Amino acid sequence: MFSEQRILFLLLKRNSFLLLSAKSTFKLLKPSDMKKLFLLTLLIIIASNVSPQPSVIPVDTTFTVHSALNKIKNIYPIARIVNEPLPDGVTEYRDIAYTTLEDTEYGDRNLHLDLFRPEGGKKLPALIMIHGGGWSSGNKSMEIPLARQIASRGYVTITIEYQLSPEALYPAAVHNIKAALRWTRAHAKEYDIDPEKIAISGSSAGGQLAALVGLTPGVPKFEGDQGYKEYPTDVQAILVVDGSMNFLAPLSLNKPRKRNSADVVWLDGFYYEKPKVWKEASPLYYAGKNSPPMLFLNSGYPRFHAGQDELIGILSRHFIYNEVHTFHVKVHPFWLFHPWFNPTVEYMSNFLDKTLKK
Repeated sequence: MFSEQRILFLLLKRNSFLLLSAKSTFKLLKPSDMKKLFLLTLLIIIASNVSPQPSVIPVDTTFTVHSALNKIKNIYPIARIVNEPLPDGVTEYRDIAYTTLEDTEYGDRNLHLDLFRPEGGKKLPALIMIHGGGWSSGNKSMEIPLARQIASRGYVTITIEYQLSPEALYPAAVHNIKAALRWTRAHAKEYDIDPEKIAISGSSAGGQLAALVGLTPGVPKFEGDQGYKEYPTDVQAILVVDGSMNFLAPLSLNKPRKRNSADVVWLDGFYYEKPKVWKEASPLYYAGKNSPPMLFLNSGYPRFHAGQDELIGILSRHFIYNEVHTFHVKVHPFWLFHPWFNPTVEYMSNFLDKTLKK
């Protein structure tokens, strides 16, 4: 058996300075001190050989359901947070990894989705759902109440996680959502989804993302490379809940901004710094004769649907079905609260019935 001194020399042999120091030190050490030095040196060497742990993914918690309620409760005391239970006959599958981003600064990064579907083996249309939060905050759980209720009406609903601006800037979220779309088609048989009848919806910033994804099938700069590339990313309907359609529209562009404003951060600069990027990220410029039907649900804040009128004009010129409904209240995230939640479910479900079940 090796002596502690011999093992210590073997551990130190790769570092000549430490080895020379150790040789001179051992001559001065008492045998009783040798074990202490051995253990201390061993711990130092083990610690120095441990790979650094990935950084923790930054999380912005400025937008939550409760913070949103606090902003409106004095003006609208009737507002109540939606907390609907899972409807009878609906099965849910939580935190399914739909793609893995390898070797990020946070390590291998899994992105997840939650899936809800009515019981039974019937093939059904699907709805991909994108949460809001200024491209910086929020999470997929915010779409779960809507997802559960729409699923109970005969749809497979899928709420997805995507990379927010504290982690990754535009167009990372677009690439994520396109990957989720491809995952849905790749797993259509497993979850009894009709791959020819897939819609996408989004709320607030999620509405902008849903429209951008839905209006750009097959556009290379938006497709990304996050799996299942053999599957297409076209959708058959788009549902926008209070989301801007054009960053360049006066209602959007004339809004005062700071360096930490949500869109400035996500697009990595002000309009005057990145004009091409601001236009590129605006869904309006991709609408045309091949666009799918679109539903728009608006709050009483016109700035949240900047560019919508122009987009509707394009759709109408090409005889593409579209609907607009407005909640005349100064509540941006109205879909998160009663008494506006149930009408939101009805508008969305009825539109899906008209476009995906025809």
